[in-house]
Amino acid sequence: MPKLPPRYALGLDFGTNSVRALLADIRNGREVATSVFAYPTGKAGIVLDARRPDLARQHPADYLRGIEVVVRRVLAQARKKDRSFRPDRVVGIGVDTTGSTPIPVDKDGMPLCFDKKFARNPNAMAWLWKDHTGFAEAAEITALAAREHPEYLAKCGGTYSSEWFFSKILHCLRVDPAVFAAAASWVECCDWIPAALVGETRPDRLKRSRCAAGHKAMFNAAWDGLPAAEFLAKLDPKLGDLRPRLYDRTWTVETVAGGLSPAWAQALGLPEETPVAVGAFDAHLGAVGSGIVPGTLVKIVGTSTCDIGVWPSDKPLADIPGLCGIVDGSVLPGFFGLEAGQSAVGDIFNWFVDVLQPGGRGAGSHEALTAGAARLKPGQSGLLALDWNNGNRTILVDQRLTGLLVGQTLHTQPAEIYRALIEATAFGARTIIERLRAYGVQIDRVINCGGIAEKNPLVMRIYADVIGLEMKVARSSQTCALGSAIAGAVAAGAAAGGHQDFASAQAAMCGVKARSYKPDPAKRAVYDELYPLYKALHDAFGTREAGGSLFPVMKSLLAIRDRVLAGK
Repeated sequence: MPKLPPRYALGLDFGTNSVRALLADIRNGREVATSVFAYPTGKAGIVLDARRPDLARQHPADYLRGIEVVVRRVLAQARKKDRSFRPDRVVGIGVDTTGSTPIPVDKDGMPLCFDKKFARNPNAMAWLWKDHTGFAEAAEITALAAREHPEYLAKCGGTYSSEWFFSKILHCLRVDPAVFAAAASWVECCDWIPAALVGETRPDRLKRSRCAAGHKAMFNAAWDGLPAAEFLAKLDPKLGDLRPRLYDRTWTVETVAGGLSPAWAQALGLPEETPVAVGAFDAHLGAVGSGIVPGTLVKIVGTSTCDIGVWPSDKPLADIPGLCGIVDGSVLPGFFGLEAGQSAVGDIFNWFVDVLQPGGRGAGSHEALTAGAARLKPGQSGLLALDWNNGNRTILVDQRLTGLLVGQTLHTQPAEIYRALIEATAFGARTIIERLRAYGVQIDRVINCGGIAEKNPLVMRIYADVIGLEMKVARSSQTCALGSAIAGAVAAGAAAGGHQDFASAQAAMCGVKARSYKPDPAKRAVYDELYPLYKALHDAFGTREAGGSLFPVMKSLLAIRDRVLAGK
């Protein structure tokens, strides 16, 4: 038989600061070409406001410009490496983005910031996942749902977050009625990008992601989709009026959103009608690219972490308090997707190096601090930290919590603090795993991915010692983009040269590195002493029941800060 030519899939990964394209050989996962485009708007791609520290927005024009740049680059790289390469061998395209990152759009699905009337208005841009301006609205949604529709909260951990869809929309209604009134609908970034690529952005026609809807917008078939208009109207009548202009149906990631439009085909140099998969969040497709199966927890370790597990849809599963959602089909078809995570990990290390060790030079660099931290033994510094510098995503689901460092003296050294911050993120990770296990979810192994997992062995060693499980590292350094490429290959289907399902695609395209990190029993014993102390701080500052007079401290400090910044 003649040897079949290689087939490729293209993954587009829209992160917090940049977009990455990855061209992968679907036979074996070989990463043929990759390219990154840094978003040009704002600071490192994020629109900020010094008067409102919780604000974080992005300009959707950066997404569109980025697609054209990175795709053309990877195709050029592929041609340079292999003169026989042809764009028509790209069988499918997959897309992942951050989330919840909703965009207010007009009736044609164009972001309102594309209208010169709103061009400089951050409220008309994409509301990035790490925007927490809707913290008060999140509390209102949680309180109302707890009284009237506790089932809404049961599938998203018992608390609605300020990072999520309706908190942001309700906050926009409160602070910028003109933008809210101009919005025909709101569309998640992971839905808008595929819609733009296939040329169907109208809000009533584009395909909405099950992943985004279930984890961030309380969508569930048990109550016919999104929360009822009557419920939303009790938060604000105008929010109830918006409900019919949102959506009633969602699709899982193996579904074809459509074929690449003629305009985008010409702009990118790809064939028209190349299948584009329905989008999903970066962490969920990162789990796919890491080879997730039941019993495995995938940790996408970056500026924050997302922890993803799966559970067969035909097996009973309890509601798990504090999780970011249990959603059928959000990661793999036929499985519940379980999402948890920490709102800051790499961001905490970067804050320490860039702000408290200004510029990160010499003894204050990541490399020097890591080397110094590696020379320390567990418990040697007498320090203990909380990992809440950007709030707590799981299990407290409270973005008005802040960081804490206990035990510093006049002898405390920077490397000791650096290690304590690493340990804090490890303790936070252990808390998540213990919550999953407490509700019957088996976790036998952990696969880590992302730059920190690849580049910082100390972090992986500390995680292994604190959690008590071997830390494996995904073979790919671009697991989110690889997961998107896998989705593109599956959406294309075997008949078109792709894969028939995710199991076959993952078997062919995923793997782990040979090097892994096993727990050290002696170090594990010390961390078993320290972890209850972490939990004591965690519960005291994070829960009303255990905290008493300590529970309001962090929130009161933020309230005073916000009042002073507002000049009140």
